[in-house]
Amino acid sequence: MTSATRQQTPTSDARTREAHEDAIALGLRVKALREAAGLSLRDLAARSGVSAPMLSQVERGETSPTVTVAGRIAAGLDLRLSQLLRLDEGDAVTIVPASERRRGGSRKRGHSFEVLTAGLPGQRAEISRHTLAAGGATGAPDGEGGHPLHEPGSRETALVERGSVTLVCDGQRYELRAGDCVTFDSDLPHHFENPTDGEAAFLAVVSAGLRRS
Repeated sequence: MTSATRQQTPTSDARTREAHEDAIALGLRVKALREAAGLSLRDLAARSGVSAPMLSQVERGETSPTVTVAGRIAAGLDLRLSQLLRLDEGDAVTIVPASERRRGGSRKRGHSFEVLTAGLPGQRAEISRHTLAAGGATGAPDGEGGHPLHEPGSRETALVERGSVTLVCDGQRYELRAGDCVTFDSDLPHHFENPTDGEAAFLAVVSAGLRRS
């Protein structure tokens, strides 16, 4: 064996390992995105045109899809190929400056909120901070203009920072005070109310597709 051959072997092995690791990482990402969207393998197969057995192999990291196949999978997940491959993303650490938070709410209902986390594709949790004026609510009792229902299986945890709020979830009322923390199925009709004369604030964390069976 020549010295040139000895130098090439570890390089080839390293490339093989790297390709295998990339395939595993992509497979885990496809599975996480599929489950977050509430799709079965058959559902994604129907949406993407990629067979369920092939999708299963991709998710297990047993095969690395071609650019064409990856593009079809991305389309089935309502993503661009660059999003699926994380080409649109920067470093592993993402910082959202306070000045760049996504904000919204309804002045009429005395509700304002800001999303603290970045809106990245495939993110399985979102943290938001809500402020309710006296008598305010995140939405109407009938759901009109209220807090949108989250995807099937979502769970929400809310921590009351100050004041008192009432969670109305699936027709039931739950009284919460500062320091209380509640977790509930957020794919059910729900909203928060502030029945007091003072301002209230709470943090909410929504996790995708994590309902307990």
